[in-house]
Amino acid sequence: MGTEYPRSVIVFDGVCLLCSRWVRFLLKHDHAARYHFAAMQSDSGRALLLAHGLDPASPLSFLLVEDGRGYTDSDAIARVLHGLGRRRWRWLSRAMRRVPRSLRDPTYRFIARHRYRIFGQSRRCFLPTPE
Repeated sequence: MGTEYPRSVIVFDGVCLLCSRWVRFLLKHDHAARYHFAAMQSDSGRALLLAHGLDPASPLSFLLVEDGRGYTDSDAIARVLHGLGRRRWRWLSRAMRRVPRSLRDPTYRFIARHRYRIFGQSRRCFLPTPE
C-alpha cells in the first residue's frame, strides 16, 4: 500500500453522534496528541478498515491501529483509554479488562448495532480539524 499513517489512528463512524462525541472526548483528554482520527467514510478510513479485515459498511467497524496492529471492540476502547495516560482513564481501562471479553464484546456490539437509534445520526460526517 505504501501509505504512511501516524503511529496511533482511530477509525470511527463520522455520522454517528455517539462516535463523534467519543472523538471530541478524546480530543479534549489526549493531552499528548497521541491519537489521530479517520472517519470510516473517508478514503483513508476505508483503507485502514479493509487492511485489517473489517467491512467499512459494518456498524461494528470501530478500529484502533497502533504501530500497524489493529484492535477492535472493547479491547480497542480499553487501549485508547489506557493511552490517555491519566490515572482515572487507566483505572477505567483496567476495570474494563477485568470484565471477561465474553461479556464486554457482546455489550459493545449491541450498542454499536443500535447506536443510530439510541444516540442519533448526523447528515454530515464529523471530521476533527487537522490540529
